[in-house]
Amino acid sequence: MALLLRKAILLILAVALCVAVLFAEAVRADGKDYYKILGVSREASTQEIKRQYKTLSRKHHPDKNPGDEKAHERFIELAEAYEVLSDDEKREIYNRYGEEGLKNQGGAGGGAGFHDPFDIFAQFFGGHVRFDRRGGARAKPRGPDVHINVPVTLLELYGGTEIEVDISKQMICPHCDGSGAASPDDIETCSTCSGSGVRIVKQILGPGIVQQMQTTCDACGGKGKKVARPCPRCKGSRVHADADNLSIRVEPGMRDGEEITFEGEGDQHPDHEPGSVVVRLVQQRHAIYERHGDNLHAEVTVTLLDALVGFNRTIRHVDGKSDIDLRRQGVTPPGFVQTLPGKGMPRRGQTGRERAGDVRVTYWIQFPLSVSESEKVALASLFGGWDDAKWDGSSAKAAARAATKGSSSVHDEL
Repeated sequence: MALLLRKAILLILAVALCVAVLFAEAVRADGKDYYKILGVSREASTQEIKRQYKTLSRKHHPDKNPGDEKAHERFIELAEAYEVLSDDEKREIYNRYGEEGLKNQGGAGGGAGFHDPFDIFAQFFGGHVRFDRRGGARAKPRGPDVHINVPVTLLELYGGTEIEVDISKQMICPHCDGSGAASPDDIETCSTCSGSGVRIVKQILGPGIVQQMQTTCDACGGKGKKVARPCPRCKGSRVHADADNLSIRVEPGMRDGEEITFEGEGDQHPDHEPGSVVVRLVQQRHAIYERHGDNLHAEVTVTLLDALVGFNRTIRHVDGKSDIDLRRQGVTPPGFVQTLPGKGMPRRGQTGRERAGDVRVTYWIQFPLSVSESEKVALASLFGGWDDAKWDGSSAKAAARAATKGSSSVHDEL
């Protein structure tokens, strides 16, 4: 009897669990899809969610889209999605119970539980950032750009890749929102300039001659306000150092020294708009190839016998997966350059035969360190009686000139 009762209880619990799961799925299906709003997968990391919000919120900011109600609604949705998905606890509730679950928890719902979307935006781009109708910043100078070098391999430049880079930069203090004060009540009007930020200085030039000059108030630095009690987090500096992450997309065919600019990702400060982070790609040395424009150059050493009778061999392609066949049937002089069309670096925006550069292989001859007397006799019998017409002196001279100048003036002769 006890066994039957235990089975009945387990069955009831299983049915209740299935009903709860089905209910949660139904609730989740009826609410907003915050992952879709931000354009990320359900497995997206916090850094990926942060990057997407930063990109999309700048694009849909109302001041950049005046009169566009859809952009304004999208801006609010992005802030809501970021607020939920960037918080581990809220994200867990949302994943299990959807938007309705957040409402029941009191964490969100109808916008009542969300923070001001402009406040969330300001956490990334500085306090109270506003744009003019042309998309530019109002009344604030632009801060300096930050330049960083990122090493990349020739393989990454060939096939393209995405590189995550952690950087340290200056951010607006989230505690005081860039005011430098412990609280809004700790910001006082400057008593020296009465809040104007300037003061009048009188200078007596002579009897009855007084000159008045307007100068920046040295007591408040021209701000018109003074901080009675500094912010405990930034110590009144209004900014703090924080870590950030950039996702660098390397397109196939990019070059050594090419720069990728991230607008508005530089150091933040309340008195200026953030500059850009400029990433410079620095190509690392490859074991086989040197890049010259869109062409790849390699050097291969063959034996004297191979140089005379021909050879078949392979070298690894820059993609690291396939091999390039090297075939020679005739005599290969030192410095001979063999051109393999279309096997070089990709050319962006090009198709057909022009979609990639060439691979150019320079051959060098490996001579024996010594020759025995019997070998000398054999070589003399082989070459000594030949007519001068059988020797190609022009190829040797051309090869020597090409090797000296570093050019590819000797063409492929298969």
